[in-house]
Amino acid sequence: MSFTIDGPMAIPMWVNGHALLTLADDYFMLTDPVTGETRYRVPLCGAKEAAEAVAAARAAQPAWGAMGLMARRVCLDKLAEALDRYTGHFAKLLRQETGLDEAAAKAEVEAAVVALREPAVGDTGSVGVVLDASAPVLGFARVVGAAVLAGATVVVKPSPKAPSALFALCELTARADWPAGVVNLLQGDRAALEGLCAAGVDRVLYRGEVALGEQVAAAAAAAGVECVTVA
Repeated sequence: MSFTIDGPMAIPMWVNGHALLTLADDYFMLTDPVTGETRYRVPLCGAKEAAEAVAAARAAQPAWGAMGLMARRVCLDKLAEALDRYTGHFAKLLRQETGLDEAAAKAEVEAAVVALREPAVGDTGSVGVVLDASAPVLGFARVVGAAVLAGATVVVKPSPKAPSALFALCELTARADWPAGVVNLLQGDRAALEGLCAAGVDRVLYRGEVALGEQVAAAAAAAGVECVTVA
């Protein structure tokens, strides 16, 4: 990644199979919890960007759903293989953003590889996935893996405190030959969450701590969208 504009690297969105660098009105400055170094600028996106990401997911869903379960499982297996090859890289990203030690970061990535290889089966449609910063890579693997295996397409909104590993995962889906629009990434905080809920997703899936889950549920309820908490 080399998306810079004046200052620290800006983390893009991922929409319809490619990186999308948004010139947001405001940014979250992400610092390394160990060194205090400013690592990234995270664009605080809103309704416009959310609508664009959801439109890409909706456009991709019919063809993805028609591929069949076995073809979608092949895509997940390819992603798991790619993540396994880059375990060290993803563990480094986790350490820099979440403060995990090397062993814990590596363990999370390894657990994510297992989750992608042995996913549960979720519900189809076009769904929003909201993750906190506690275990972003594993959360992606468990929640997104189950959804896409069922034929759903997704818009993932990570925590602005842990955005880069999930952006890198989206890059890996392209390398693993996933069709464009199956997985999309929306950067931001509360405005992005509210925009995602209001943009026409069929449901919102949340994995993370209870306090943030209450905010996600409230935003979904305000938009008249079902919210499901995933373990």
